[in-house]
Amino acid sequence: MAARTPEAEKRPGFFSQIRSLFTFTREVYPWLGWLVGGIVVLGIALGVLLGLLLQPDVLGIVLWSIAGLMIGLVAAMMTMTRLSTTAMYQKLDGMPGATGHVLSSMLGRNWRATEMPVGVNPKTQEAVYRAVGRGGIVIVGEGSRGRLTRLMRDEKMKAARVAAGVPVTELYVGHGTDEVAIADLARTIKKLPKAIDRATMGAVVQRIESVSQSLASLPIPKGIDPTKARAPRPR
Repeated sequence: MAARTPEAEKRPGFFSQIRSLFTFTREVYPWLGWLVGGIVVLGIALGVLLGLLLQPDVLGIVLWSIAGLMIGLVAAMMTMTRLSTTAMYQKLDGMPGATGHVLSSMLGRNWRATEMPVGVNPKTQEAVYRAVGRGGIVIVGEGSRGRLTRLMRDEKMKAARVAAGVPVTELYVGHGTDEVAIADLARTIKKLPKAIDRATMGAVVQRIESVSQSLASLPIPKGIDPTKARAPRPR
């Protein structure tokens, strides 16, 4: 039996993930270190103040200072995590394939989507993505809206043919009129009113997948590596 390589099994530790998260976020927010340090110092100061007010002796002040340090670390971690999400969206904005990354990783359990587009223009890199969930079927266009017309129409007709009666919503990613910014895409989809139950959702997913043609031979837009664009999160 072949020996298992330690490199294949080794996973990044907690502090390694924290360092990666910090490095990733600081690329967009260079002042992150000052903010995190300030939050930790503020937490310690709060602990000392509470110690002086509630338990004004050496042991009490030390214990409250430690508590303040822990509070500051937690608050700093929460702030950095929130900023890392914003930084991720800033890096993804305008990148081909960003829509697929968001749909496949940000919608939660009530939606099913893949990172691969269901329709693509190999010459111009316009792409269409699809998500199926409690809100029905959502078709998302990425690229020039004018050149997406045929791709969006074909995918909408396919969805209507295999899932009659299920609402189909069309969205376009961008910053123009009636377009949705990549940072607001997942939130916009999640806000759609529930139109089908879980059983119907599963049936729709199966029907659509059964009639979808394989996209293995189609050229997929380049420009995004999800493992690099995704903000690393500590576990």
